[in-house]
Amino acid sequence: MSGVPVGPLVSRDQIPPWLRPVTDDPEVVNERVLSRGGGRARLVAGLRGHRAAAVLVLFAGSFAADPLAAGGLPADADVLLTERAATLRTHSGQIAFPGGSRDPGDDYPVGTALREAREETGLTDDGVKVLANLPAFPVPTGFEVHPVLAHWERPSHVYAVDHGETARVTRVNLRELLAPENRFQVSRSLVGTTVYKGPAFLYDGMLVWGFTGGLLAAISEAAGWDVPWDTDDVRPLEQMIAETGGRQVSGFSDPRDGGLAADVNGDR
Repeated sequence: MSGVPVGPLVSRDQIPPWLRPVTDDPEVVNERVLSRGGGRARLVAGLRGHRAAAVLVLFAGSFAADPLAAGGLPADADVLLTERAATLRTHSGQIAFPGGSRDPGDDYPVGTALREAREETGLTDDGVKVLANLPAFPVPTGFEVHPVLAHWERPSHVYAVDHGETARVTRVNLRELLAPENRFQVSRSLVGTTVYKGPAFLYDGMLVWGFTGGLLAAISEAAGWDVPWDTDDVRPLEQMIAETGGRQVSGFSDPRDGGLAADVNGDR
């Protein structure tokens, strides 16, 4: 939304070296997200009148970079993810960053992201160092989502606070998530036309795709964490959802409906 500063919120020396390429040039993350998912992602980006939302992209791990790893990614680096409850009306079962819509009185977007993370995961946010605001991403559900990038200096216990909203809270090791065998792309076609194709991850029974998968992939690429993986491995989205237990709703309507459901990005 207008008035939200994009970029680092602390001095560069307070940012882990393995995250500095992202905070040095956050717009490159925006460009890489919008270059994925087909032309519809850029069409959505041109929409206006969105409601405000924020997500907390929370990385834990050693402050120092590993000089032997791609992008300096430490062996203990991880990211906090949630699985939305299967009973939710929208995007049920999908893997997401903690987050949600702006409430009156929130110090948006940082306050929104931290409040939602507390409510969903029970984290103690005094151990969280907020590093930067990334550019907002409009999504077709009517939200404009601001990712808030943070480093978890003193991780606290996390859990699914309300099982009516969150089925699972987990910290995922980044090196394992980014391993080539866990990466591929998913696509969705309607009436013979590909309407979505984007990066995905399959890890510990979780299919991570859409907004979450795209943003993680863009951050990894911008930070230099990527190791070569098979970008030509493209799998049908609905098939992968079925193979991982069918808990997710893709957000695409049935082709017989002649249209799309709300959200190509998958999270908000």
